[in-house]
Amino acid sequence: MGVPTAIPPRRDCPGRARSAGSVVVVLGVLAAAVAVTAFVVPRSARGPAQPAPVAAPVVPAAVATASHSVVYELLGAHGAQDVTYAAAGAALTQHAEVTTPWSVEFTRVGPAGRTEFYSIAARNPGPGELRCRIVVDGVVVAEKSVAEPGRQFSCAV
Repeated sequence: MGVPTAIPPRRDCPGRARSAGSVVVVLGVLAAAVAVTAFVVPRSARGPAQPAPVAAPVVPAAVATASHSVVYELLGAHGAQDVTYAAAGAALTQHAEVTTPWSVEFTRVGPAGRTEFYSIAARNPGPGELRCRIVVDGVVVAEKSVAEPGRQFSCAV
């Protein structure tokens, strides 16, 4: 009795089953084809589109406002130069030269509880002292002076 000898597989047999690797490759190609087709086919070919939900309109909430009476003052013996201040609506206003005493009054309206910014700057033409003052709703909120001729200074809050 001898040892049976191995018979090499035949590759050209018409009834022989495919290897598992070939089946995996074919299935992978089919899956890729389905994915590409689903992505490329236009939406209209897949049926009617669902309407997007309509959101309710947004109504802005009422914002409480506050108004403030603001006065900027410049006091001195020789006027002031290069006067710049933040006025109503926070718009910057400039004057090349003013005579002192000088003042401007305006009302600023904005949301209640918001911190407001007030500022005035000027150059002292000298000699002598030039003083600036900011009054909001009747209360002095900033005051400053300078005595040096040619010096630029400001009051701000």
